[in-house]
Amino acid sequence: MSKIKNEPKITFSLIQAVRGQMEQRAQWLYLLCDEAGKRGLDWWDVGSSAVKRCGLAQGKALVEKGGTKSLTGLRKTLFTRPAQWMFEMDVKRCDDDHLDIDFHYCPLVKGWQKMGCTDDEIALLCDIAMCGDRGIGEQYGCVLDLPSTIAKGDDCCRLRYHR
Repeated sequence: MSKIKNEPKITFSLIQAVRGQMEQRAQWLYLLCDEAGKRGLDWWDVGSSAVKRCGLAQGKALVEKGGTKSLTGLRKTLFTRPAQWMFEMDVKRCDDDHLDIDFHYCPLVKGWQKMGCTDDEIALLCDIAMCGDRGIGEQYGCVLDLPSTIAKGDDCCRLRYHR
């Protein structure tokens, strides 16, 4: 039985529809990694570098859009109110050098659960997906720590960006 608890509290139809699109993208990541594995390639080796490239590009665009490397700028450009609804986020701390956010729901995990992924696969896929967030942080001159994740059975994902 799965140790992962991942049920949304916000269930408005529009939010559910957008989450469905996010779930589909998570399913793409699983299927790409699964196909790579069938060809003898390691999921981490293939997935982490590709997703990190995406995060670096996204982070560069966010820095340019916001005009700053302050983490308050990252919160304003990436962790907007709609994004907060999708992941049921609580911003715990935000200043120029720190951004602490707790995520209480993850549509990516839900997508992997719908595909029938094991808990171990979900944990690995989450680690791969978080390479994008690490790439974003790198563009802001920061490090991302993940003291807990829903994908590993914790009650929430705790993202901690810091300089």
